Amino acid sequence: MESQLTILLPVAAVWLAAGVLADRLPRLRDARALRRRTGWLLALALVGLALIAAVAVGGLSSAGAAPIDRAAAGLALATCPALVVAVCSIRRIRRLRAGAGAFDSAPGTPAPHGLRAAAAHPLVGIPLQVTALATLPAVIAAAGTDLGAEPGITGPAITVGALTVATIAVRHALRHSRFIERAQPTPAARSTRAAGPLHV
Repeated sequence: MESQLTILLPVAAVWLAAGVLADRLPRLRDARALRRRTGWLLALALVGLALIAAVAVGGLSSAGAAPIDRAAAGLALATCPALVVAVCSIRRIRRLRAGAGAFDSAPGTPAPHGLRAAAAHPLVGIPLQVTALATLPAVIAAAGTDLGAEPGITGPAITVGALTVATIAVRHALRHSRFIERAQPTPAARSTRAAGPLHV
């Protein structure tokens, strides 16, 4: 049991750290700080993916009920959101880091609302946080409390998990919409640009 928990704790810790960092990205107002934190987030996401892959490969190559087998079975729930991270989130995080890197030559430059809207995009934060959430049942089970084996707990646990995922998704969608609105030019600015060519 202890060996299984030793395997799962680093995986859960990396994904939880990535989820917290992704949640705080849009709050950064400095472009250089945004680029630095995005680099950290990219590193955490890649390490998290490598850890899940390593546990999965170890589970496949091992026979019997070894701790690595139980750890791999416990992380099966986190595999789907981790795949979404690999396919969607990594690419967006790289593009966000490249966009923030354009401001490296001007320290203290405020991060544009468009850049912060990209940091708040649901496909950046949601897959990371859902993956972190999906690692928790395996850690809880390895610690000695198997939610699936306890009568009367499985249903409420699934309901709480589904509600948590829905709350995360709605929160990210609303925050992304708010930053998108801020990134749009004001009506006065749009009318000035439209009228500009009319002036001689």
